[in-house]
Amino acid sequence: MSDSALKVLYRLHKSGFQAFLVGGGVRDAILGLHPKDFDIATDAHPDEVNALFSNCRLIGRRFRLAHVRFGREVIEVATFRASSDEEDDPDSALDNDGRILRDNVYGTVDEDVWRRDFTCNALYYNIADFSIWDYVGGVKDIQKRRLVLIGDAETRLREDPVRMLRAVRFAGKLDFTIHRSVQKAMRKSVELLRNVPPARLFDEFLKMFQGGHALKTFQLLREHNLFRQLFPETDEYLDSDESFVRFVEAALINTDRRIAEEKSVTPMFLIGVFLWAPVRERAKQLREEEGMTVAQSLAAAGWDITGLQQSRISIPKRFTAPMREMLSLQPRYEIVNGRRAMKLLEHRRFRAAYDFFVLRAEVGEVDQKLADFWTDIQTQPSEARDKQFAVTDSAGPARKKRRRRPRKRRAASSESS
Repeated sequence: MSDSALKVLYRLHKSGFQAFLVGGGVRDAILGLHPKDFDIATDAHPDEVNALFSNCRLIGRRFRLAHVRFGREVIEVATFRASSDEEDDPDSALDNDGRILRDNVYGTVDEDVWRRDFTCNALYYNIADFSIWDYVGGVKDIQKRRLVLIGDAETRLREDPVRMLRAVRFAGKLDFTIHRSVQKAMRKSVELLRNVPPARLFDEFLKMFQGGHALKTFQLLREHNLFRQLFPETDEYLDSDESFVRFVEAALINTDRRIAEEKSVTPMFLIGVFLWAPVRERAKQLREEEGMTVAQSLAAAGWDITGLQQSRISIPKRFTAPMREMLSLQPRYEIVNGRRAMKLLEHRRFRAAYDFFVLRAEVGEVDQKLADFWTDIQTQPSEARDKQFAVTDSAGPARKKRRRRPRKRRAASSESS
């Protein structure tokens, strides 16, 4: 267990509060995995937690939480919650579809367990005596490797439709099956994802596709008709273009491999992959209707499709801007002569755009020989590169810089003398 999590648990316990490790940390430990996230549940209220730790800050309106920071590691501390029986309770609120808007009614551990989502995430490790408290058969469901919602499945999905995405993420990560009662409720509740704020869906997108199980998660999202709720412009092409499906799956396999090798990944790349088919089609339309060049049409199409996508998943500008740049660079990889081609190697988006082009070649969208050329050219010395690009033949002699004549000083007028 994380030393930081232990420090928080023991300080809460020694201060007279109940302190439990809860959720994924307990689940992953039982499965023999190495937990990365450590969440703590306690009967201490957020202000009381804040008073105990100088490295703590309180966050959230929907759920009031305490974050205790140890360098880069953050330990999340939540107060036990209970259901409110009063409709006008200011600490609890639901929308017309039953989605929880606010949930800050505090209770006991016996009440808190019923606010958890899946049985496998509702196990409490008690630091006082090192026991695990299991109210809902979570250990049994972990042993059977199945995802079961606590309580009535339809009601729990109405409370928080993101639980459908969490079900798919856990199934992909843990190789669990989704219980048939949950699957049935998901089929009835798919459209409720439209009510989830786009910014929250972006956070879920990161968790689903940057956890090392992107391909399996993608396949499960499609199987349960959830992907179309996240990327509606993309989904129609997945049903009609088999080469695009292969392209997407190749990108997801590459992402999972990079994460397994502890290499960096950026959401910008996968967003570009998911939006490539609608961007490509929109660019073709712009060339036919407005006479744009290929590069111009890809840049403009990137703006159009990204704008449509933002209504479902709110993608920050720091990702959309480089993504559009990566897509608009694609035509330049088909030019292998001249200074313009050589300067592409120096472009700040060269590597991402090159990886994208290689994936396109892998599924036969562009000539594999072009991808091989750009692969080989990166390892060659500068003299060999000049020869490959035929810079002197294509660029011609450098133009002489014109010298400007000095301007004559104007004579002073009689009025000013």
